[in-house]
Amino acid sequence: MVDHHKKKRFLNLPKYIGGSEAFRKFIAENLRYPDLALEANIAGSVIVEYDIHDDGLVYNPRIIKGLGYGCDEEALRVIGLLRFEKVKNRGVRVRTTTKTTLHFRPPGPGITYTTVEKQEPQQKEGGPVTYEYTINF
Repeated sequence: MVDHHKKKRFLNLPKYIGGSEAFRKFIAENLRYPDLALEANIAGSVIVEYDIHDDGLVYNPRIIKGLGYGCDEEALRVIGLLRFEKVKNRGVRVRTTTKTTLHFRPPGPGITYTTVEKQEPQQKEGGPVTYEYTINF
């Protein structure tokens, strides 16, 4: 016999506006690698636990696993910026507790590309020009 009952959901919980992909994008755009961690060449993860109230705001963020060197403070700052969708539950106030892991990695070596135009002093104006290229990794 087939059970035709739908699973009931009694409480609506706050979700990030735009879903998990938008959540990851927001974190990637707003998370900054601290200068102190850059000087110490620190890499690792910070786990932050926080409450989300039914108004969609984040309250009481706290570090579960820290990294130091300014990474903990940066993680708390970014989590504090999050805004979730508001939920209504027939007059019932909802507070959800969740955890997020933020990864701190030193920025990779960038590629800088410079071009210098040179004209030999013995050449006439408008003569052939040489270029010097410098690429740093």
